Amino acid sequence: MLELIALIATVSATVFGYIRARIFVQRRLVFVDAVQSTGAPLIAGIGAVILAMPIAWALPLVGSGTALLFGAGIGAGVAAGRRGIRQRLPAG
Repeated sequence: MLELIALIATVSATVFGYIRARIFVQRRLVFVDAVQSTGAPLIAGIGAVILAMPIAWALPLVGSGTALLFGAGIGAGVAAGRRGIRQRLPAG
């Protein structure tokens, strides 16, 4: 039963990170040139892992895998938001 709760927590943290990062990039970082660089998703993902690792260490049901998947979700969300910005902006 505890494994199922840990799995649900991991999946929900990953999906939450992806959705919130994508929305944040599309709404708030539209005119920021740095988000259009190729390293932006990687930097965001690594930063999220660094911030989530102490929290994952302190909680009993989640571990470092949860922090890594959360960082991957953030990085994927930033990449998806970046693609969305490019599709919405006019050429020129």
